[in-house]
Amino acid sequence: MLPPDTTGIQLSPDEVARFSRHLILPEVGMEGQKRLKAASVLCVGTGGLGSPLLLYLAAAGVGRLGIVDFDVVDTSNLQRQVIHGTSWVGKPKIESAKHRIHEINPHCQVDLYETALTSENALEIIRPYDIVCDGTDNFPTRYLVNDACVLLGKPNVYGSIFRFEGQATVFNLDAESPNYRDLFPEPPPPGLVPSCAEGGVVGVLPGIIGLIQATEAIKILTGIGTSLSGRLLLFDALQMKFRELKLRPSPERPVIDKLIDYQEFCGVGGTAPGQEEAGTLEAISVIELKQLLDGDRSELLLLDVRNPPEVAIAAIDGAVLIPLDQIEGGQAIEQVRELTAGKRLYVHCKMGGRSAKALIALGRHGINGVNVSGGIDAWSQEVDPTVSRY
Repeated sequence: MLPPDTTGIQLSPDEVARFSRHLILPEVGMEGQKRLKAASVLCVGTGGLGSPLLLYLAAAGVGRLGIVDFDVVDTSNLQRQVIHGTSWVGKPKIESAKHRIHEINPHCQVDLYETALTSENALEIIRPYDIVCDGTDNFPTRYLVNDACVLLGKPNVYGSIFRFEGQATVFNLDAESPNYRDLFPEPPPPGLVPSCAEGGVVGVLPGIIGLIQATEAIKILTGIGTSLSGRLLLFDALQMKFRELKLRPSPERPVIDKLIDYQEFCGVGGTAPGQEEAGTLEAISVIELKQLLDGDRSELLLLDVRNPPEVAIAAIDGAVLIPLDQIEGGQAIEQVRELTAGKRLYVHCKMGGRSAKALIALGRHGINGVNVSGGIDAWSQEVDPTVSRY
């Protein structure tokens, strides 16, 4: 039952001083701060969203924080995952997060779950907490978090980001509230929505959305204000605009009575549109490509289907740039046909996914080629380390 029971909860002199700016707010006061101290919040993920979430929940005085993550800190994370620092690169994110949380609030209990959240462990991990904050970046885990929260009757504070746009809401605040399946009744086909690693994200965006999630969690725990339950908040950083959409429970949404195989439900590893075609593509390694490029280049065309900003970061000498969207949109088909006349076509992108899509699209127009497995990322690691990784 929210807000949390504060029976027996007291604030130490240090906590009174630490949270004094809360205590003088009539809406929060001593009782609200005790509720925060009595509360427990589970954050799934310590990435772009989880970083500001955990920082501000700890700073606000939440007494117990759980963290689920099994990744390590990478240099590319530091542009937006502000809970981590350079000295933690290569080390577990959950350890980095715990260290930073205790610097901010040594009174906070931090529980670490260095594991992937799965259908086998989700209910056990989530059950002890009052609220779950979803800081994940993939559809299978979002559906899993949602369904587990529904089964356990836990509010689910949701956020999502991509490039310059984000969204946030509160799911499952009570039995009459909408949940994630009202927003996305069915998952999109695998590969349709690029990851941040492919599409990019402006570093401040997860901070904005993550802080909205933290705000919603604090309001729910203290019993103040009006939550985002039933409202989907949309944010456009380029235009600096917020929009709001009504979100209602759908009478057609399925009854959630158990956890399922969410990888299968979302088509991960299955036969989503285009996957069967991708599986039949001829492919070579970057080592084999290097051997070909060291030979007679007049007999081949190396096509780069990334976007121009990516080429400015790293490129393979001699590659011709034609972005994937121009190929899939049909504008560049004849250009590719002319360029490949009498030549063997090889296609690369960052990691091999977009190049496979390009070859599928070209194949439908009778233009066949070979996919470069691992893309320029593998090239940087296995062939030429002077090529920057991103």
